[in-house]
Amino acid sequence: MTTLATQPPTLSARRRWTVLAVCALSMFLVGLDTTIVNVGLPAIGEGLGAGTRGLAWVVDAYTVVLAGLLVVSGALADRFGRRRVFRCGLVVFGLASLACALAPSLGVLVAARALQGVGASMLSPVALAIVVNTMPDPRERARAIGIWASVFGLSMAAGPVTGGALVDAFGWRSVFWVNAPVVVTALVLVAVFVPADPARDGQRTRRLDLPGQLLLTATLGLSVGVLIEGPRIGWGSPAALACYALSATAAAAFVRVELRRPEPLMDLRLFRRPRFAGAVLGAVAVFAALNTGLLLNTLYLQHTRGWTPLAAGAATLPMALGATLCAPWSGSLTGRHGPRRPLLLAGGFTAAGGLCLVGLDPHTAVPLLLTAYLLIGIGFGFANAPLTNTAVGGLPPSRAGVAGAITSTARQIGAAVGIAVAGALVAGVAPAGLADASRPGWLLVTGCGLLLLVVARSAGATRPPSPSPSPSGGTRRESPDTP
Repeated sequence: MTTLATQPPTLSARRRWTVLAVCALSMFLVGLDTTIVNVGLPAIGEGLGAGTRGLAWVVDAYTVVLAGLLVVSGALADRFGRRRVFRCGLVVFGLASLACALAPSLGVLVAARALQGVGASMLSPVALAIVVNTMPDPRERARAIGIWASVFGLSMAAGPVTGGALVDAFGWRSVFWVNAPVVVTALVLVAVFVPADPARDGQRTRRLDLPGQLLLTATLGLSVGVLIEGPRIGWGSPAALACYALSATAAAAFVRVELRRPEPLMDLRLFRRPRFAGAVLGAVAVFAALNTGLLLNTLYLQHTRGWTPLAAGAATLPMALGATLCAPWSGSLTGRHGPRRPLLLAGGFTAAGGLCLVGLDPHTAVPLLLTAYLLIGIGFGFANAPLTNTAVGGLPPSRAGVAGAITSTARQIGAAVGIAVAGALVAGVAPAGLADASRPGWLLVTGCGLLLLVVARSAGATRPPSPSPSPSGGTRRESPDTP
């Protein structure tokens, strides 16, 4: 029997929304660092003597490590305390950011970016878990998740604009220096406003699944690595074939291990349920589309058209605007009508944005470019809230850390794949040929939008559950997705 001590503390409405704001600030950092570096890649390449392949690792060292550790970080938060792990993540993230800013070579920068990913993995799922457990009412929780998703989406879309301004004014190292004051501020706010975790009297914590963690990390690292290195080593070379085989073997071993463990890192049985599987697949598609478009945009505008980092970043302002305006609207739609409508809008706008640029050439009209970025931003804004809400609703509240981790893992897998694919398409291509080489990437963006339309069909139109009387006279919350 669960004692009163194990229940989350009841907070005032003002305190609950303050906690949301603090968690959103930290999540803004995670999302910003996923994309802020993109617009500075040409400057980093010039400063450190790196080509397109090396620059892809600068981005994907962060996203691969982040994706690989998110689930175990969520489990660690459930085991050792969410606030404790959250604060630890902020410290690691801040120190790694300083190492990135001081990096003397490409290798050091890539290693520091990987360490940033370690810190970020302790922020993303834990922030969502804190928000979910702070908001006991399902409808209030749906609105909070919508705001959380909108802040995360805004940070992703605003990254290129912020990065362009910083690189132009202070050089590429400034995109990492800027994290320091934000981390310090977040640490103070967490100490003041985020409540301590409730006591876990009588509750048993899950054991860590180290074999599953190692196999998941190996699968992601090998898969993304071969995509980045493929143009250099040859897609049919013995080294590439060995990577394909090792990646497939690691993936198969991961599935086998997870299905046999009593407390797996990732409960693969959840993927038998169409809504949960669809939400995870949709998250991969959304972030693959966004990151493919951002990297191709950065290289095309700066190398082919000779734009400055600030101008290239400013070109994505319509994307940031679309994401900012539509993400809260999407959260409201999801809270009132369920995930299907916003997902249909997300898929349609994303596909339309990709189609605008499938015929890209060195002289494509600027209004067409801006229209495409706006459409993709709108699609991105509409996608995050329904996908996050559906995925989190697929697991019990007590597993909110793992629920957030699975969703965030899917996002970062999509980001890593998008960067790797975009980098592979344009690796070694002269500036004059970048437009032609990038066309398959815009077809990929279109395909991701169409995939979201398919995901919308499986998402259904179920509204968030409302409290209903329980036999004990309180309330209970029922969800068709709760196991």
